[in-house]
Amino acid sequence: MSSLLALSNSLADTVEQAGSSVVAVNAGRRVSSSGIHWRDGIVVTSDESLQRYDEITVTLADGRTVAATHLGHDSSTDVAVFKIPDLAIPVATIGDTTTLKVGNLVLGIARSNEGELRAALGAVSVVSGAWRSMNGGNIDQYIRPDITLYPGFAGGPLVDAAGNVVGMNTSGRRGTALTIPVATVNRVVEQLLAKGHIARGYLGVGMQPVRLPNNLTTALNLPTATGVIVVNVESAGPADKAGVLLGDVLVKLDGTTVNDTGDVMALLNSGDRVGKTVPLQVVRGGVLVELAIAIGERPAE
Repeated sequence: MSSLLALSNSLADTVEQAGSSVVAVNAGRRVSSSGIHWRDGIVVTSDESLQRYDEITVTLADGRTVAATHLGHDSSTDVAVFKIPDLAIPVATIGDTTTLKVGNLVLGIARSNEGELRAALGAVSVVSGAWRSMNGGNIDQYIRPDITLYPGFAGGPLVDAAGNVVGMNTSGRRGTALTIPVATVNRVVEQLLAKGHIARGYLGVGMQPVRLPNNLTTALNLPTATGVIVVNVESAGPADKAGVLLGDVLVKLDGTTVNDTGDVMALLNSGDRVGKTVPLQVVRGGVLVELAIAIGERPAE
């Protein structure tokens, strides 16, 4: 058997193996999206690919169609989570994205609403560190595979050469493929299963960017000449209780330098600081003041 034929057969076997945990998510669109049976009875898919959250059905690998219950979603990371009946069907084998390298062969897998398995072959074109989505979500890694996301591929898995799922595929700018890594999906799934929503950190302040005088930046040995000035403090909120005052300029939160309001929101949006007391540095009257603030949970909109 030639090396090319052996590779071809190996790829086909990988698609068949990994595809057993890929489902079609029927949500009212002409073309269904795909989903991943992430753990027993739990299906994840791309939130932006859904037209609705009720009356959803899922088409399984064996052709059966079952009802799915919406457990929650996070538009900032593009992850939606559904529950299906416990049918003893294959669960995805979750891989490790930290081992991905540019040039690694990967597969995008999808399932049509007729139950047909589909695949696209490509390579990892970009792997880098954490980033923030346009909706403010914290994504643990930037992964861009060089694959074509045909209709119905959004929400399906990106699979490495060993058949492990390394993330969920979604559309980036101009239709390019992006992959939400397993660490991000796991974090969203855990929060939605525990609370039914994504916890967001909350300070209870109104803020706007401000530039500090160069001489003050130098005198206080600040890492940046910009910060965010407090223009409103909510009574009895986390900031009020921590002693934050109007006119304070936030320059560091939980050890991370703050340049603008986006930096603050990025730190709060992950939700992992909710309920924790973290250090806060502010410039007050030309002096650097150290405070401790207990991060609250942002009220539901």
